[in-house]
Amino acid sequence: MSTVRNQVIRDQDHALHLLRQMVRVRRLEEKCIELYSAAKIRGFLHVYIGEEAVAAGVMEALEPDDAVVATYREHGHALLRGVSAGAILAEMYGHAEGCCRGRGGSMHLFDADARFYGGNAIVAGGLPLAVGLALADRMAGRRRVTVCFFGEGAVAEGEFHESMNLAALWQLPVLFCCENNLYAMGTALGRSESQTDIALKAAGYEISAWAVDGMDVLAVEEAARRAVDAVRSGGGPHFLELRTYRFRAHSMFDPELYREKTEVTRWMERDPITLLQGTMQAAGQLPEDTWAGLTADVDAEISAAVGFAENGTPAPVSELLRFVYSDPPDAGGAATPGGSAGKEGAAG
Repeated sequence: MSTVRNQVIRDQDHALHLLRQMVRVRRLEEKCIELYSAAKIRGFLHVYIGEEAVAAGVMEALEPDDAVVATYREHGHALLRGVSAGAILAEMYGHAEGCCRGRGGSMHLFDADARFYGGNAIVAGGLPLAVGLALADRMAGRRRVTVCFFGEGAVAEGEFHESMNLAALWQLPVLFCCENNLYAMGTALGRSESQTDIALKAAGYEISAWAVDGMDVLAVEEAARRAVDAVRSGGGPHFLELRTYRFRAHSMFDPELYREKTEVTRWMERDPITLLQGTMQAAGQLPEDTWAGLTADVDAEISAAVGFAENGTPAPVSELLRFVYSDPPDAGGAATPGGSAGKEGAAG
């Protein structure tokens, strides 16, 4: 156990906070599966179960003005960045109270107030957006950091290499977080990449990069704080390869024929929630009543979010074409603002 881990564990309140954050994501995703199975959520659904330590650890290193760009497996990122569970579920229901007024669904969560810029369904699609956000901050002289999450499958895309190159060339304030869960949909990393050390690929662009145990929330937080501090201090782009694993199939449509059940079982023994829970219990920092209270609080939050979504209003068909283009200027010559639901979805 590292010195940093000992320091974090000595802060019982902080460790409990990290545990709560991971449980919030897990319970939200489990509820999404339940609602999807009941046909209340439709379309594609990709859950984050098993990878909770990555979002929980990285978000701890960020400030409110920092920006976050994620993938289509982004429910956990959105929740821990401050988008309410109610706004997330209402969005999946296709209700106007959702964070995108019910237009985006599971893969396109967005909230400008939380500086959460997707939710991107295109593999590697968020990388150029992150570079653009970081470039804008650098040009404006702001001490912000943009964090971009993506899977190892994105490394095979041209946008990955273009983004790495420009971020390094222009020394942009961006932290790239590769969530390496070993499978791009159903393709194992070793079947698509001749070099499976993703951090080494990033280092080839003269970017500071290293691999992290993505199942250990304390290790993730330590690495994220180190990287974010360096980026914010003018150290240029940094790269974390977070080695993790999804316990569920790629999506709810996935028959999961590409990996052995024994492999999944082996990884589930390193469940990030169970790991931190066990460490705290061994240190006498997690009495049974504290754990019971934590899970009860989270369950109440998710239950309230479901109620908020269930009582929402279906997005009206009459609004279908709104926001495809900017609204025309009003009488005073100012354009009417459009975009995400903003305050509408914040009550959940």
